[in-house]
Amino acid sequence: MLPDRFPSLLAQRLDVLRRATGLPVVFGGAVTPGSDLVLSSFFGTQGTSLHGLRVGAGRGLGGTAIALGTAVRVNDYATTRAITHEFDQMVVVNERLTSVFAYPVTVRGTVRGVLYGAVRGQTTIGDRAIRTAGAVAQGLAGDLDMPSLHTQAALRELSEVAKLVRDPVLRERLRKVHQDLGGEVPVAVPTGLTPRELDTLRLAAVGASNREIAAELGLSTETVKAYLRGAMRKLGVHNRTAAVHAARSTGAL
Repeated sequence: MLPDRFPSLLAQRLDVLRRATGLPVVFGGAVTPGSDLVLSSFFGTQGTSLHGLRVGAGRGLGGTAIALGTAVRVNDYATTRAITHEFDQMVVVNERLTSVFAYPVTVRGTVRGVLYGAVRGQTTIGDRAIRTAGAVAQGLAGDLDMPSLHTQAALRELSEVAKLVRDPVLRERLRKVHQDLGGEVPVAVPTGLTPRELDTLRLAAVGASNREIAAELGLSTETVKAYLRGAMRKLGVHNRTAAVHAARSTGAL
């Protein structure tokens, strides 16, 4: 059974997806015990025809993603033969969506939700948006898979342990668990990171390559590498993944 906080977690993750990709439309929902997807959270939709829509496994785009257990993308929803078309009235006619993807949120081998991204017009959704959706889906899956602690004493103990850990990656993981279980949000720790170093880390956090970061920020790849090296040095780590985790643990990201 999904936790009561699933709707708020879903909305938060969809907002991250929208901001990270620039997609005009994102939405999603939870998969019920009977394997039906129920759409419940929306950004950028024009009406309410998708609200509360139930999507069975194998039906439409989301149902196909559930059945396959992997992301599914179509460049033209109305004409693709890769999916069934019983939802065309809502998707194509009412919302005028063209290129759409559905990304399953999988927890311990079971699809628990689906994230969608979509555009209108002739634009098609690229690989970078799919990769970003994967990172967001993994984050939501992690939120849903957190174990429950029921006492304030346990939360206090976890907080104290996190403070004693020297490894920034492990410390960030412990603090995130503490926060997700209801502990106080850690206060941001000054890191000395420059705005450009933070920009490169934010893009690295969603899986962008050095070349993609350079294109996004209007920089050369060598300059991007220099910013990442500077961030790693200031955070006391030796690779970009650890730098992202360390920056999050300080509240910088």
